[in-house]
Amino acid sequence: MNLAGQSEEQGLLAGRPIETSAAFDGSEEIAVARGMARDFLASLQSLHGLPVSARVVGMIQLVVSELVTNARKYAPGPCLLTLGVGEGAVEVTVWDSSATMPVVLAPDASRIGQHGLEIVTAVCRSFEVHREPVGKRIKAAVVLADEPVGETAGQQVV
Repeated sequence: MNLAGQSEEQGLLAGRPIETSAAFDGSEEIAVARGMARDFLASLQSLHGLPVSARVVGMIQLVVSELVTNARKYAPGPCLLTLGVGEGAVEVTVWDSSATMPVVLAPDASRIGQHGLEIVTAVCRSFEVHREPVGKRIKAAVVLADEPVGETAGQQVV
């Protein structure tokens, strides 16, 4: 995988972001996007020595799957997936060609389907949608590390 053309010495040590991107034309399986996320997270561990918990791997794959699926389902044409690390989180960004902004529906246990963005916003530290000159860009950040006591970072246990 190409981490934006950066060597190990560059990346975080040089203050440059570590990221990778891929364009999807709609013919690929969603599993390809999840595989890209797994490979990126593995490279964070092996090349950059960043700890990545199994929880983070699962959450990032879930977020990637939901956002790329929505882009393919609701937007004509290609989408662009970018994964990066910043401020202690993995940032998942998906651009698509549709100007229609997504709607995060209120939780409703009786509703069948359309829970994807509800789930994404629940597991992410932040969720943003920006209109672009063409289409929109959705950015979600998942905390990279778990709390030392084993609680999920960013979540408060009551």
